[in-house]
Amino acid sequence: MERIWLIAASLLLIAAAVFLWRNNLAAAFVTAALGAVAWFLSYRAQLRARIAAAERDSEGHTSEESDEK
Repeated sequence: MERIWLIAASLLLIAAAVFLWRNNLAAAFVTAALGAVAWFLSYRAQLRARIAAAERDSEGHTSEESDEK
């Protein structure tokens, strides 16, 4: 999911550059803002994946420790 948001952020950044080049400042601002939101969503998805992996690792260690006792 994070890759989709990163691709969307890149495409929106390119679109904002085109709008800026064509001197459409309002559209460039809105598109760049949406690109920033997409980048933050990709970062959020990346953090959620890391947290889920860490939780899985910690659950695996606790069950192994309880089996040894």
